[in-house]
Amino acid sequence: MMTIIDRLKMILERVNLSPGNFAEQIGVAPATISHILSGRNKYPSAEVMLRLHEAYPEIDLNWLLTGEGMMKKDDPDSLFTGTLFGEPTLNAAKTSINAATSTEKPENRKEIQSDIPLNTDNTVVKQEIIYKEKPSRKIAEIRIFYDDGTYETFTPNK
Repeated sequence: MMTIIDRLKMILERVNLSPGNFAEQIGVAPATISHILSGRNKYPSAEVMLRLHEAYPEIDLNWLLTGEGMMKKDDPDSLFTGTLFGEPTLNAAKTSINAATSTEKPENRKEIQSDIPLNTDNTVVKQEIIYKEKPSRKIAEIRIFYDDGTYETFTPNK
């Protein structure tokens, strides 16, 4: 069965880009793609998959994530043709224009946990803790059992 890493390698072959150039094109750090392809990261993050899909909208997202269906949307006869393979897309054209005119390095973004929880319930939950004091306990007897079936009993002096 083809893994998501195999599908990414397949896309890299079709677009004829090195992993570093591919990472730059979709807007992620080259190390991110390297870690995915080497198996260090078993599954790409959702952000990587969405950026890949934004750069190549003709790739069927269901195929990319699950391997079901065809690589290219709406074309069952054309697994290896389309905008991935020579015909520029609007997004690809924007990327190349922006890359040619921009002097800034691409920003490497990381997923950051939000400090503000989403869909919070404003109900206040109060919990009361009751500490019950137990009466003091005293050792009444200690028994030591031996492997030969015998035992000794010790009782403290009262």
